[in-house]
Amino acid sequence: MGSASEFSGRTALVTGGAGDIGAAAARRLRSGGAQVAAFDIREAELDGVLSITGDVTRSEDIEGAVRRVERELGPLDVMVCAAGVSGESLRTVDVSDEEWHRVFAINCDGVFFGDRAAARVMVPRGYGRIVNVASIAGKEGNPMASAYSASKAAVIAMTKSIGKDLAESGVLVNCVAPAVIETRMLGDMSEEHVSYMIERIPMKRMGRPEEVAALIAFLSSEECSFSTGAVFDLSGGRATY
Repeated sequence: MGSASEFSGRTALVTGGAGDIGAAAARRLRSGGAQVAAFDIREAELDGVLSITGDVTRSEDIEGAVRRVERELGPLDVMVCAAGVSGESLRTVDVSDEEWHRVFAINCDGVFFGDRAAARVMVPRGYGRIVNVASIAGKEGNPMASAYSASKAAVIAMTKSIGKDLAESGVLVNCVAPAVIETRMLGDMSEEHVSYMIERIPMKRMGRPEEVAALIAFLSSEECSFSTGAVFDLSGGRATY
């Protein structure tokens, strides 16, 4: 836990703020003194956090959320893109077109729309921190998760690209790549799928949302000053590159 004033005077927007990782990130930033808004398709019931409802697959919803944050809380300094879905645990031959597009719309398009909306207001001011939530599946690929794995690989590549694009602007763009985290999203996966992921973690346990939030907080802070377009693993030893 950082100091109660490390984000004093800063304003943050967290997509997926009603989910476990997003809520943990919002609470962590709020505890550090930031003014925080949580954007989600569901109401985010977090003390001291502005809840904004909307759909990350609609760029106009995210752009509207940024405008509201700047109007009600102040200039946007931190964007955390944590909205995501695991998708159904399906063999490749059983993945429908609709399921493929649904997972990509949320996990990939939603992150791009968030990054772009944040960059548009941060770059002119010369400061900002953007943190995207990817996954170890985006590096290694998990069976029964082709859409999820591919969408998270896209987030990793997108982070590297946008990080380079904004490298001289004062806006830093990084992502975290967690292994399996103990969240409600696991309920969408089969027991076989979850067991596969845990078995590959040398620490032999799932991560906790608060552990992801701690890394997000560092990447959202002024202390993070010479990393951009980078991938930070949070995998209990699973990641090998």
